[in-house]
Amino acid sequence: MKQIFKFIEKYFFIVILLAVGISLIYPKSFQWVLSNYNGINVLNLMLSMVLFTMGTTLKADDFVNVFKNPKEIGVGISAQYIIMPLIALALANVFSLNTALTVGLILVGTVPGGTASDVITFLSGGDVALSVSLTAVSTIISPILTPMITLLLIGNQIHFNPVDMFVSIIEIVIIPIIVGLVLNYKFPDFCAKLKDYLPALSSIVICLIVAGVIGANKQAIFTSSEVIIVVVILQYFIAMLLGFGVGYLVGMDKKQIITVAIELAFQNSGLSTGLAKTHFPSMSQATVPGALYSVWQNFAGSILSYVFRRYSN
Repeated sequence: MKQIFKFIEKYFFIVILLAVGISLIYPKSFQWVLSNYNGINVLNLMLSMVLFTMGTTLKADDFVNVFKNPKEIGVGISAQYIIMPLIALALANVFSLNTALTVGLILVGTVPGGTASDVITFLSGGDVALSVSLTAVSTIISPILTPMITLLLIGNQIHFNPVDMFVSIIEIVIIPIIVGLVLNYKFPDFCAKLKDYLPALSSIVICLIVAGVIGANKQAIFTSSEVIIVVVILQYFIAMLLGFGVGYLVGMDKKQIITVAIELAFQNSGLSTGLAKTHFPSMSQATVPGALYSVWQNFAGSILSYVFRRYSN
């Protein structure tokens, strides 16, 4: 059983491509992911599971690293919440995306870094401790910055309630992480055993979310596929290149430069999808950029990690 979970963790990009393929052939097979049962939003519940697993891997020491590396953390977080949203806004304007796709792309840019960045950083020979700290800090402050930046970028075009988004992120992100942290503090040995299984479990949940969104928006993806796919790929690579540039300009070492680049490009796209569905329910296409970004970042990241490892040595 452990070998199966390790396989899923290592070859996540294959699993997610398989899920996407099934969702395009049998779109209704993952319809339940976007449903509500007894008033519970299934997609948000699944996202909470992913953030809970992240919490079980964190310790107080991960946050202490913030004070040990204030420069690197400050640069990484600033890039996360300044550069990434601006890339999204610029691409939406350059490619004249419709309102729904613009909302989805902006949300991809304003959410915190994704947990997959820690794994890719490890495979790339980067600074794993820095990656964990950046992911944790960007996630913890996301209830404030994600709604605020989203409102700043699109609030004059689309009405939404940033306070409601703040509450959603608290419910989906912060509470599950705190529960995971407490569990790790109280039962460290138990959580250590879970580490062999939780990354793969999180990967499976993300695959289901992506498959559900893509299946539900199959027609919309095909009608606008070329444009939005190009935009998503550009968003990823521009973020990666700017991450390298920022790290180099502030004098980081090779491992730290790789880490900042990965952290900037890897977004919590599942959260962006959940926020799009919850706060922009009339815009079904708003969930598409997050789903496509999740597929691309994991596929490209798995390949680029080999190149990065050679660069870090």
